[in-house]
Amino acid sequence: MFLQKGVWLAGVGIVAGSILSAAIASLMASLLYGIRPHDPAVFLSAPLLLFAVALLASYLPARRATRVDPILALREA
Repeated sequence: MFLQKGVWLAGVGIVAGSILSAAIASLMASLLYGIRPHDPAVFLSAPLLLFAVALLASYLPARRATRVDPILALREA
């Protein structure tokens, strides 16, 4: 459940960010050095990297949480 929520939030953020960045890329053309404003490699690699990091950031705590005994967690709360 934790992994699903983290991946869903990351996906929504990546989609929204991709749409906004595509919309304002031509306005920022003068600030970009060495790439075109609508470079497909950048528009594919950056979201994939962000999604991989979000997946890892959601997976590691979820995996650790599955190893905790529920009775011990409830007693300490």
